[in-house]
Amino acid sequence: MKPILQLYRGYANEQELIVMGHVFKRTYNYDFQKKNFKNATSVINQFRIKTIQNFDIYLKFGAKEMHTKTLDDGYFKFCIPLEKEFHFGWIEYEVSIKYKTEIISCKGSFIRPHEGNLGIISDIDDTFLISHTKNIFRKIYILLFKNVNDRKVFKDVVPHYQALSSAGRNNKEEENAFFYISSSEWNLYRFIVKFTKIHQLPRAVILLKDIKRGITDFFLSGRGNHNHKFDKIKHVLEFYPNLKYVLLGDDSQHDPFLYEQICKIFPVTVIAVYIRQTGKSQKKEVKKIMKNLASLDVSACYFKESSEAIMHSKSIGIIK
Repeated sequence: MKPILQLYRGYANEQELIVMGHVFKRTYNYDFQKKNFKNATSVINQFRIKTIQNFDIYLKFGAKEMHTKTLDDGYFKFCIPLEKEFHFGWIEYEVSIKYKTEIISCKGSFIRPHEGNLGIISDIDDTFLISHTKNIFRKIYILLFKNVNDRKVFKDVVPHYQALSSAGRNNKEEENAFFYISSSEWNLYRFIVKFTKIHQLPRAVILLKDIKRGITDFFLSGRGNHNHKFDKIKHVLEFYPNLKYVLLGDDSQHDPFLYEQICKIFPVTVIAVYIRQTGKSQKKEVKKIMKNLASLDVSACYFKESSEAIMHSKSIGIIK
């Protein structure tokens, strides 16, 4: 059976390019239009994929071709030093694998953000995508029986994100560095890309949790340890150290605690934290964190409606 190559959006700064992906032995097409049980089968199949370890991968960038191999879970990552200046924005790259006598190539894209002042990092579930994370049974039901066209965003979240993406930019072609960092697994990458396109959310680099390869893993999707999320946010802030960051999350899981830790480690880097209230009332422990963030000179906003977050962003001069 011919191996399958899946690429993810990469990113670059002045010194380094990072691109990544997976090689699958077997995968299933996710039909985004399917209804009810067909959609459920399609989603579950995303967690039945088989990966290939130690498989040869070739990255073609500029005049060079670089070689590496996949890790144990079929994941690969190229961290490549950049020797010369190249242009800004979204740039294409090409990765290939060899199967018998055939070369299988796939094109992906990475961003080198235009020089600017702002970076935005957002969670996904219950931050912009309505997921009901607090209720595991409802979350699974929606994931299984609502296809990508039936899934919803919170009211006014799209104009807020679009305004953040273009904040401080005079040129419409230029966008701020935007990352979606979530405890969802790589299995759901194509769903997330499709969903964000449908709702015209900013095109962003998406960083997810290690891929899952079994049905039981599906029922634990997005749960468990959130250390990977902390590590990925920390990595982005270190990768683009000259940007000021806006962090967006919600109070259904660990975002407030993670963001507080990040603010303590990067005391001049994070300028604003937004936490969406997902229940009927605000949580005491989250209010305490927000108060503590304010004492660290981070502008903190604990909001129910995105219209409040927009007003707050305007009031502190991030957006117009």
